[in-house]
Amino acid sequence: MNRRDFVFTGSAAVSLGLFARGSLFGQTTPPAAPATPPLVTEFTALRRGAGLFTGRGGTIGWLANRDGLAAVDTQFAATAAKFLEDLPGRDGRMLDVVINTHHHGDHTSGNATMRPATRQIVAHEAVPALQRAAAARSPQMGEPTVADTLFAAAWRTEVGDEVISARHFGAAHTGGDIIVHFERANVVHVGDLVFNRMYPVTDRLGGCQVRQWINVLETAAATYPGDAIFIFGHGNPRFGITGATADLHAMRDFLTGLVEHVQAEINAGKSKAEIVTRQNLDQFPDYHAAQNSRLPVNLAAVFDELTA
Repeated sequence: MNRRDFVFTGSAAVSLGLFARGSLFGQTTPPAAPATPPLVTEFTALRRGAGLFTGRGGTIGWLANRDGLAAVDTQFAATAAKFLEDLPGRDGRMLDVVINTHHHGDHTSGNATMRPATRQIVAHEAVPALQRAAAARSPQMGEPTVADTLFAAAWRTEVGDEVISARHFGAAHTGGDIIVHFERANVVHVGDLVFNRMYPVTDRLGGCQVRQWINVLETAAATYPGDAIFIFGHGNPRFGITGATADLHAMRDFLTGLVEHVQAEINAGKSKAEIVTRQNLDQFPDYHAAQNSRLPVNLAAVFDELTA
């Protein structure tokens, strides 16, 4: 398995909270524990001291310059520790800031590992409550480490010779999504607002609003410079985890098609049980999943949203 395949299969599975089920009823001999895949991590420099880190979970964005360090998202404890150990140019320095793009565990479970090494953790004001609610539903996650600096609409700081800004454009993938911009490098981390040519996670309990998600992507595409490098939370190995404005439009178009498909099925008198049987949408072949498709969950979320 090459690194890109590992990043996709390992991080995407964990991001969905796909935990192994217990032993079968009545089974007397427990099955052997599945082999843990080796931890594969990689730092990729993008522009002017900004880059991305891949391991397990959502992509981490980073900034390293002579006078400051920053990270966007934290993955899990093991990969967060590896990130801190190998961050280019760190040399034992404290991070000036860690920013969470949203509350999901594959983006925030490394917060506890990062906390002693950073001056502040920043997130949208909705994120701590969403983290705690998710942890209450899944006690195996443990008590979350939440941000200590919160904002409602916009936040901005200087880190060395870079300016970092974050904006919340409304509920979308979750109720607390933000977009982080390394302004001088012109690198933009959009978190899970873009699953690059993948059926996305549609977390209704976490505040997902698919129709508003479409609007947020349109706003983001119009807000950030045309030559920006975008970092995505997850991506199909064929398309990668960085891209351009066109990739935001592709995600917008998929979500639009998803809503239109479900609305047409509702108008045709189909039940939710009938609608969610589809495994792929023919008009979006780049998103097709050969197995374990998330499309039924996407369809269910949109049905619930349209019929609420």
